[in-house]
Amino acid sequence: MMTTEDIYPSRTGGEATVIPRKDPIVHPRPQSLIGSEGSGESALAGGPLSRAQLDRYEESGYLAFDSILSSDSLREIQTRAQVLREAAVTESLTDPEIIREPGSDEVRSIFAVHENDSVFARQLRAHGLTAIAEQILGGPAYIHQSRINYKPGFVGREFYWHSDFETWHVEDGMPRMRAFSISISLTENRAQNGPVMVIPGSHRHYVSCPGWTPEEHYRTSLRRQELGVPPRSILTRLVEDGGVHSPTGPPGSAILFDCNLMHGSNGNITPFARTNLFVVFNSMENELVAPFSGQPPRPGYIGCRRPQKLG
Repeated sequence: MMTTEDIYPSRTGGEATVIPRKDPIVHPRPQSLIGSEGSGESALAGGPLSRAQLDRYEESGYLAFDSILSSDSLREIQTRAQVLREAAVTESLTDPEIIREPGSDEVRSIFAVHENDSVFARQLRAHGLTAIAEQILGGPAYIHQSRINYKPGFVGREFYWHSDFETWHVEDGMPRMRAFSISISLTENRAQNGPVMVIPGSHRHYVSCPGWTPEEHYRTSLRRQELGVPPRSILTRLVEDGGVHSPTGPPGSAILFDCNLMHGSNGNITPFARTNLFVVFNSMENELVAPFSGQPPRPGYIGCRRPQKLG
C-alpha cells in the first residue's frame, strides 16, 4: 500500500498542538475544466457556486443552503431512509454498516448508502452535487463516505466536537485536506433537536490530538468518539475566535463544510427526531494511502479505497 509524508501528525502520544493548514480551501481549477460557457460570477468561479459563495466558504469553512433537493427527490430519500431504519430495528439487522447508539439498540447511523441502496446511488449523482464537488476540489471527485445519521427524539446522543479530516487522515490515510462534506436535512433541523454546530474559521487550523489509536478503534468510535477530540482549552480558543454557528432549516436544506472544520451536535431530548443524509466528496487526486496511525485501514464502507469518478 502506498505511503506518503505525514504533514498532519496526530495521536502520536504527545500533547495536543495546533498546526497551520498547509492546503488550499478552494482548490485551483484548471482552465481546461472551466470552459467558456456561462457568464457572470458563476462563470468566473468555474461552477455553480458564485464568487461570493466561494469567498464565504473560504472565510468561514461552510455554506448553508435553504434547499438543495427537488420536492420529489426529497420525498423519495425521506421514505427510503425511514424504510432502512425500520428494517434495521424490526429485523434486528447486524450488518456492520448499521451503527447503534451507545447503550441502546437505537439506530445511530447507516453507512455506505450510496453503494448499497439504488435510491441513494441515483440521487447522490444528481442535483448538481458533482459540479459543486469539482468546483471546490479543483477537478474530478468521488464519494469517500455516505451515511444516514439518525437522531431519534428523546434518546439521540451527541456527536462531540471533532475535525473529520483528523480521523480520515489518521485512521483512513487521507493525505491532504482536499475533501468536504454535505449534510442534507431529511427532517426539520431545529435549534432544539441537535442540529449540526460548526466553529467558523476553525478549518484554518489543524488540531493534532493526544493519545494513540488502538486497533479496530472504529468499532467504538462510531458510537461514541473519545479519540481525535481536541482538549477543551483549544476548543475554547477556537470558539473565542470564530464563535459557534448552528444552521437550521426545513427538510431539504443543507450545510456544506470543509473537511477540517470543527463541528459536532448536541443530544436530542425533544420529541422531534432529526435525520440527516451525510455525504463526503474527495478529490480523485487525494486517494487514500496507508493510515497514518500505523493500523490497518478501516473497512471500505467507512472510507472508500476503490474510488470511482463521479459524472
